[in-house]
Amino acid sequence: MLEKLSIIVVEQDRDRALLIVDSLREAGESDIQVISEVSSLARRISERNPDVVLIDLASPSRDTIEELTIATAPLDRPVAMFVDNSDDSLTKAAIEAGVSAYVVDGLRPERLKPVMAAAITRFNMFRRMREELAETRRALEERKVTDRAKGLLMKARGISEDEAYGLLRKAAMDQGKKISEVAAALVTAAELLS
Repeated sequence: MLEKLSIIVVEQDRDRALLIVDSLREAGESDIQVISEVSSLARRISERNPDVVLIDLASPSRDTIEELTIATAPLDRPVAMFVDNSDDSLTKAAIEAGVSAYVVDGLRPERLKPVMAAAITRFNMFRRMREELAETRRALEERKVTDRAKGLLMKARGISEDEAYGLLRKAAMDQGKKISEVAAALVTAAELLS
């Protein structure tokens, strides 16, 4: 059973939309809204800000995938796309656009729940990876700034690397700041003075 989710279903065919909505209701309690017109899709989806977007298209075009990229903010929510026909370039474009699940051979009610669960799981996994990457980049940047500040202190005072780090650490403790913040301030001051 799916947790209570806000779901947007993009489906132009009314009968298929009703079939999808019925299948979703059987899978769990959800707030389900259907968008039947793909024009202005970006605006419509952003206004509703759903947890998940399910898209059922017979044969997507490159324009549709580009609009989808803008519309669904794939980095903000899981997107599952069901298509009847596709080719390698469209599949690649959809995956690069951030679609969490791209299912060829259309949408069948019995596959809806497992595909949606897989899309949510995959989305969450990639979101964690993006967060870890951002944290690693931030830590690397802090390390570079700290190393640069140590170098400035070593050159200015004629001290060892350990002594320079000790000065940064003491200044950080005295000021109630992180070492990286003190190092950044020192590097900025040195740039202003040179």
